[in-house]
Amino acid sequence: DFSLSNEKDAHASDSDENLERGNWSNKGDYLLSMVGYAVGLGNVWRFPYLTYQNGGGAFLIPYTLMLALAGLPLFFMECSLGQFASLGPISVWRILPLFQGVGITMVVISTFVTIYYNVIIAYALYYLFASFQKVLPWSDCFSWADEFCSKTRLVSDCNATLDGEIIHANYSFITSNNLTCINGTMNYKPVQFPSEQYWNKVTLQRSSGLDETGNIVWYLALCLLLSWMIVGAALFKGIKSSGKVVYFTALFPYVILLILLVRGATLEGALDGIEYYIGRQSNITKLMEAEVWKDAATQIFYSLSVAWGGLVALSSYNKFHNNCYSDAILVCVTNCLTSIFAGFAIFSILGHMAFVSERPVSEVVDSGFDLAFVAYPEALSKLPVSPLWSFLFFFMLLLLGLDSQFATIETLTTTIQDIYPKVMKKLRIPITLGVCTLLFFLGLICVTQAGIYWVNLIDHFCAGWGILIAAVLEIIGIIYIYGGNRFIEDIEMMIGKKSCLFWLWWRMCWFFITPVLLMAILVWSLVTFSTPTYGSVLYPAWGTAVGWCMIIFCVIWIPIIAILKIVKAEGNLCQRIVSCCRPAANWGPYLECHRGERYSHVVDPKKEKEHEIPTVSGFVY
Repeated sequence: DFSLSNEKDAHASDSDENLERGNWSNKGDYLLSMVGYAVGLGNVWRFPYLTYQNGGGAFLIPYTLMLALAGLPLFFMECSLGQFASLGPISVWRILPLFQGVGITMVVISTFVTIYYNVIIAYALYYLFASFQKVLPWSDCFSWADEFCSKTRLVSDCNATLDGEIIHANYSFITSNNLTCINGTMNYKPVQFPSEQYWNKVTLQRSSGLDETGNIVWYLALCLLLSWMIVGAALFKGIKSSGKVVYFTALFPYVILLILLVRGATLEGALDGIEYYIGRQSNITKLMEAEVWKDAATQIFYSLSVAWGGLVALSSYNKFHNNCYSDAILVCVTNCLTSIFAGFAIFSILGHMAFVSERPVSEVVDSGFDLAFVAYPEALSKLPVSPLWSFLFFFMLLLLGLDSQFATIETLTTTIQDIYPKVMKKLRIPITLGVCTLLFFLGLICVTQAGIYWVNLIDHFCAGWGILIAAVLEIIGIIYIYGGNRFIEDIEMMIGKKSCLFWLWWRMCWFFITPVLLMAILVWSLVTFSTPTYGSVLYPAWGTAVGWCMIIFCVIWIPIIAILKIVKAEGNLCQRIVSCCRPAANWGPYLECHRGERYSHVVDPKKEKEHEIPTVSGFVY
């Protein structure tokens, strides 16, 4: 593998159109990689909860609108951009050198996110192995539990009728006198369910806060190592190997979701759960609340993985005339239908758990870590043959996480390939493994006893409005500075000439609706920004400061690169800014045969050295 010629990368095969960078072996590899990247843990653990919280079925109205107005236009734009230039998220900014820092920001944020995302995969692996037992270890209060652990809610006191008078007394008095509590007057003791204590005391060995780092939890560290080994093994030949792995990792979760849905639908109480999800009578009045629309837009935005750089990276390996328009629609619709489908599988089983434990559904519903590692495992532990259902659920989480992780690492290696193409041609495997090893060591802080606080901190800051800033600048740069109509002409070089009517919707979105929506979400996110907490645990001031440092480190590249470009340009300040807002001399289709008359002036990448194309900090623009 290391003796490849200088003309061909490990990505490439003789049948590829682009022999230097390589192409997807076939369309299925690309589409499943895109679906795997877009469909992740959020589809299962966040969307169903948001639907329940925001008016049930009524939430699908703003969700669908936001898909059409914000999600799809950005998704289509990024896919077209990557495919047109056949470049990764940093080098593609030859289109607008002034904004190359936006590409760097995307890659840096992706790096931060990939560190903690694999830790979540490690949690899923741990629970997967823990499921190989006759009795699930979180099904009861075993030796690790404390006095607050209980499978049922314990009444502490209530009101009752004694000799014609209503009295308030503790529960032991009520039972000893054969009295009955009046409905709605019962107060319960603060208890924790076995699954919650297992998550905190056994899995995480959670400390009291970020200040108390504690030791590395060795079994989580081993699970983290295993998850990185899986990622490294899947990517050792780049898209040629990962493109085959996704046939399993992207498709099998649907099989498991279907199995869980069928099993859930046959259980008592399942209908109650589904009614909570979609709503017996959907609350249309919720649509009057701005928060609902903000939730819909944010969920679409993060769910589709736009502005992370991954869509550009994956699309850059497409053949030039691939129909990226139909691909974008297919992947976006698949992603959203998956979210809705997952909600039925989740809520049917949570409804059964509420029925068994005699609690209202609202008390057992949760999102995020609490849904995936507390509420849902508890619900599964109440089913017959519970280890089987537990294994299937955590195997699904593992697969959902892995294919998103494949694409994120591919984003990083694509970036390296575009900056140092000759090095990657010879050393793709060691560089890929080196990246995975480095990220494993960086992730060890997240498997200490304070690890969950670090995971939450990175998620709170880096995966938040840093991505929104990148998205806003991306659409402003391409549509308003490079030129929306010019960009449409670029797309037509790939997919053929289209009518004005065809482009009317995309022009409306790109020029006005999408930027306004993104700006509104960004401003809202900044105005409503709150310091991070994990459950009831507050973060120390230094922890919040570290979070701010992380996000500043992510976005600082935007002004730094812009200033460097302006300083290196010639002329007065105004002329320098104008020249940096023009595409670089080597911007255009990667292969000469695709350039046509519009890009006949483009400098061939092989001849870049002869033309002395300037670079900044090693990044070719």
